Amino acid sequence: MSHSANGKKRRMPQSKLGKVLLNLAITLLVGCAYFYVSLPALNLQSGDFYSFIALLCIVYVVCALITSGFNLDLDASATHKDHLKEYFRFIKSQCLPVGLLFLLLIVVAVIGQVISLPIFRAASYRDLLTVENGTFSTDISEISFNEIPTLDRDSAEYLGDRQMGTLSDMVSQFEFSNDSTQINYQGRPVRVAPIDYADLIKWFTNRSQGLPAYVVVDMVTQEAKVVRLDEGMKYSFSEPLNRNILRHLRFHYPTYMFETPQFEIDEDGHPYWIAPRIVKTIGLFGGVDIRGAVLVDAVTGECQYYEEVPTWVDNLYTPYLIMQQYNYHGTLVNGFINSIFGQRDVTVVTEGYNYIALNDDVYMYTGVTSINSDQSNLGFLLSNQRTKETKFYTAPGATEEAAKKSAQGVVQDLGYVATFPLLLNIADEPTYFIPLKDATNLVKTYAMVNVAQYQVVATGATVSECEQKYIQMLAQKGITTQEALPQTEAGGVIAEIRSAVMDGNTYYFLRLTGEDVFYSVSARENPIAVTLNVGDRVTISHEVAPDEPVSILSGTTVTLDRKAAPAPAPTPAVSTLPAA
Repeated sequence: MSHSANGKKRRMPQSKLGKVLLNLAITLLVGCAYFYVSLPALNLQSGDFYSFIALLCIVYVVCALITSGFNLDLDASATHKDHLKEYFRFIKSQCLPVGLLFLLLIVVAVIGQVISLPIFRAASYRDLLTVENGTFSTDISEISFNEIPTLDRDSAEYLGDRQMGTLSDMVSQFEFSNDSTQINYQGRPVRVAPIDYADLIKWFTNRSQGLPAYVVVDMVTQEAKVVRLDEGMKYSFSEPLNRNILRHLRFHYPTYMFETPQFEIDEDGHPYWIAPRIVKTIGLFGGVDIRGAVLVDAVTGECQYYEEVPTWVDNLYTPYLIMQQYNYHGTLVNGFINSIFGQRDVTVVTEGYNYIALNDDVYMYTGVTSINSDQSNLGFLLSNQRTKETKFYTAPGATEEAAKKSAQGVVQDLGYVATFPLLLNIADEPTYFIPLKDATNLVKTYAMVNVAQYQVVATGATVSECEQKYIQMLAQKGITTQEALPQTEAGGVIAEIRSAVMDGNTYYFLRLTGEDVFYSVSARENPIAVTLNVGDRVTISHEVAPDEPVSILSGTTVTLDRKAAPAPAPTPAVSTLPAA
């Protein structure tokens, strides 16, 4: 019988059943606490599950040793080796089922890992991603200026954070989450992000109302705004307890493995969390893929699993997963041995990615290069992040990093930093579009770099100006014909003049005879605009007109060709007096 140092008996259960029940109770409590904090998926394909079960086994064995009072059958002369043997004997006699479960887990994990290795399943890994060949000029249409994102993620989140500072009623209680998602919202590329509680005290005082707003940053106009909700979001990452989005998902779907939930809004602006469901398709642990998603209403917490998600959802397959699957596809194209030795036709993606909006979906773009990682691309991938439809486009030329350096070289005296390029179709030429930022993370100018000939670089203060210079440069270099130049000049007689003060600058809006569109010109940049009158003949340089009709086009310069003819002087009236 075990005794304490003062000779009194320990208060331990005396029967074997009582000890077992106590051990199980303590193990259950520890397991519940660990599950609540770590949230492992109860799934044999999850590595966290094995760690969870192993922890429970260890806790039970330790409890069994404690409840036994460490009363091992050893005399005073026993060595450390004898003690170790006796401990194993004790575990074998008192914890045999637990020990067998622990060994079984190890065996299953090792076998599962082996049968999942690419060396044995090269064809399966290669076929994780289906890649079709596409035609660039046909598939990638020339998108209009109101669809071209001019910000990268860092710049968008900087603007979103700065917008929070303008809201005096929120800034002390909430903060920008810096966890934005790029989506297509009502036909425009935007980034959306929730706000967070500023700290634990702010959560405690505001949790009943929830998070009252989210932030939307227009990637084209660079406008950031805070959208207030009629009812606050109760479920988010900033919730520390049951309403934490990860904990909420785990309690509703204990066996599902999830990718990190992404914040999105539907076409009506209602907030949701999109949690893609992870499945392992090769062996026990290999072939990570996505099968549907759980959509969580951020306001009510209502959960719904969809095998096929609604079309407004834009982020199901993450860029990292698509790039990983292409690397399997590109390296294992001729088998595992060839991927190590010989490396014939082996290709991989370049480092980095960007997004492009096509057909109301968000596509992930990344370049494809040879395994030697030289300074040239073989082509690029476009992959639909909702459907995983992926196409490869042959476009030999510079890598994204080489294009960034080329763009930075043009403005090196200004110290601007290039963002990761966006691939565009300009005059049927694959073109890197690169916003350039200053030290404060604000976009100051834009560059376009030809993929095939990356020494062809044009820059401009606006997207329109940059494109005009770029297309002119393509024509000068003989890459395109002069006919490909867009119409960027308008001439005629002024029919109407209006003016407005915007951001402290006066703008004149000129409408020419026979046209409905107004051309806006800055009086500061074009002082002659102040002297213009209706009837004057002018020539206006302006941005490229989009495909759809617009009421205002931004003008860059205005030239007076001929003043209006002065109005004839009125003829004095002749009074005829009657004869006397």
